[in-house]
Amino acid sequence: MATSVTVSKVELTGDGVEVEWSDGHVSSYESKYLRINCSCAECVEEWTNRKLLDAASVPADLRPEDYLMVGKYAVQFLWSDAHYTGIYPFDMLRKLCPCDECKAVREEG
Repeated sequence: MATSVTVSKVELTGDGVEVEWSDGHVSSYESKYLRINCSCAECVEEWTNRKLLDAASVPADLRPEDYLMVGKYAVQFLWSDAHYTGIYPFDMLRKLCPCDECKAVREEG
């Protein structure tokens, strides 16, 4: 799993997000999974890195409504729960990939 890959395409799928990477890999994320893993200051305490977001407070029917590319390094999503401050750097987003291939690489390393 290369950390220097960039995002080639982002598609909002209604109940999630699909990301195509510059190395050809495709990652499919459920909305709630991405939202729970938001690392903005509203969701994670800056100094201790303690999660502030209660996963139970994220609606089950959460969906992505829009997104913005942040420079050449991150994606910012606008969620249906009106949360929009989270920025997902490409390396973090790739590390969150839930596919079996990426899970195996994480377990090895």
